[in-house]
Amino acid sequence: MADEKQQELKKYIAEYSQKEHSSSYLIAVLHKAQELYGYLSKKTMEFISEEMNVPTSAIWGVATFYHYFNLTPRGTYTISACLGTACYVKGAKEIVEAIQEELGIKTGETTKDGMFTLQEARCLGACGLAPVIMINGKIHGDLTPKKVVEVIRSYAKEGK
Repeated sequence: MADEKQQELKKYIAEYSQKEHSSSYLIAVLHKAQELYGYLSKKTMEFISEEMNVPTSAIWGVATFYHYFNLTPRGTYTISACLGTACYVKGAKEIVEAIQEELGIKTGETTKDGMFTLQEARCLGACGLAPVIMINGKIHGDLTPKKVVEVIRSYAKEGK
């Protein structure tokens, strides 16, 4: 039996299947699936393929083309480290290195406990606070390697 999330996704897809050019709504459906599951698993993409009558290869192509889509589970906290010009000049590389050392992961990875995912961003639009990171939508600026470790530890404490 399908789970509640799958039933909700099926209902969402059914809304679009009634419209002309229903396959053009694939991106919206993928966004909904990621909202429900946190990422796009192979199983989820196969389900969407069957429900929308779109080849799995086409779904995979869209999911891998757009950087917004996650193909692996994300941590409770997603850390986006800004590597834009202002941040880079003010030490973003050292900030990323401090995060990697503290969490024991590389960019693009998630900690074993599922708490943190580290990703890079080209610009977070907070250049006046450079260098910055964003954790689940909240900006943390004027960072040093020591300060970024303190920020991460405060989230780790909060998440336990």
